[in-house]
Amino acid sequence: MGRLHSHRHGKSHSTRPITPSTPTWVKQSPAEIEELVVKYAKEGLPPSRIGIKLRDQYAIPITRQIVKKSITEILEQKGVKTEMPEDLNNLVNKALGLQKHLKENKSDKRNVRSLELLEAKVHRLSSYYKKIGKIPKTWKYKAVIAQLE
Repeated sequence: MGRLHSHRHGKSHSTRPITPSTPTWVKQSPAEIEELVVKYAKEGLPPSRIGIKLRDQYAIPITRQIVKKSITEILEQKGVKTEMPEDLNNLVNKALGLQKHLKENKSDKRNVRSLELLEAKVHRLSSYYKKIGKIPKTWKYKAVIAQLE
């Protein structure tokens, strides 16, 4: 798949297991896995970090194979949902850090362009999430507001 704002094509990616069946080495039941997901979410970990923690500490490759639900679906059902999706939140935080960098380094022209591209991604992703109802229709990204938060 090609990159959004460049002319490169990436080839590196991980491959998912072929069989959708539960791995034989997983000792936890689906209820125990759901409890672990909720526990880590209450500690403040985002869903991607929860998946990494389950993979590394408990040898659970993919929760969807065992529980038949994704980590975000589990969190929504248990009521431990975040107000903003993780990928949009990461982009906003990245734009915030880039704005701070540009305040200190006024002559950094290359990163001015990368901030424009990053903000374009934020606007594109936010319009998608507004359309499917993940964020409120009134949510708006503004560079000045992001600096204050």
